[in-house]
Amino acid sequence: MTGTDNRPIGMFDSGFGGLTVARAVIDVLPSEDFVYIGDTGRYPYGPRPATEVREFARELAWSLVSDHNVKAIVVACNTASAAAFTELSAELPVPVVSVVEPGAHALSLTSQSKRVGVIGTVGTISSGAYQRALAGIDSSLSLTACACPGFVEFVERGQTSGDEVMLLAERLLAPVVAADIDALLLGCTHYPFLSRVISEVMGPEVVLVSSADETAFALAAMLDELKLRTSASAEGQHTFLSSGDVEWFADFGRRLLGPELSSASPWKRSKTD
Repeated sequence: MTGTDNRPIGMFDSGFGGLTVARAVIDVLPSEDFVYIGDTGRYPYGPRPATEVREFARELAWSLVSDHNVKAIVVACNTASAAAFTELSAELPVPVVSVVEPGAHALSLTSQSKRVGVIGTVGTISSGAYQRALAGIDSSLSLTACACPGFVEFVERGQTSGDEVMLLAERLLAPVVAADIDALLLGCTHYPFLSRVISEVMGPEVVLVSSADETAFALAAMLDELKLRTSASAEGQHTFLSSGDVEWFADFGRRLLGPELSSASPWKRSKTD
């Protein structure tokens, strides 16, 4: 072990989607503590202006630094990553990991035909974050990017199957189906919960790529490089906070994440923001 820092990792998302990243971090870094804030009181971020999302992201990130003394920040939200990653990386006193770059890298390695797709919220797709990331990784990739408004709301209502979801998916995914891609990046951390429906619409020849595992691997590599891994050998402690209905967050979040989310507490906004 190169661990020299037992402070927790900080993570935040607009709601529940980032729990896919939290699950991957628990599996890849089982000894690390983390503090996760789900901003369920202000979700969804996707339809909001980028300037507003950027301010939310700054508030959440600084709260994790000031109130919880975290050693690194994971922006476990594609919309927030697209809107605020550059600013957060420049101003925070701890390193920051985004879900965008790891996901884009994994997508580039998955495709054989060089025809790929990315789906996300309106905010993420309109930001061009994935388009820029993929162009920087492999300029020969042919990318079809498609916004999928409504997916997040279905997930956060617990409705991840059924005729309504299927009809919406068929309509929204039509452009990427027509593009004859062989790999599709789920560019929103909520979308893995809809992977069965998305896969059925896209067909068996299209590989779905989620950024959650890749983000956890990127975080582990960064902690190793900066000698920030914990020296603890026991299972990490996980703290879950919500800006909205805490009981709803804990109950629904536990169904998505697993028993590690045994309870949640209210997020108290930092007085120093």
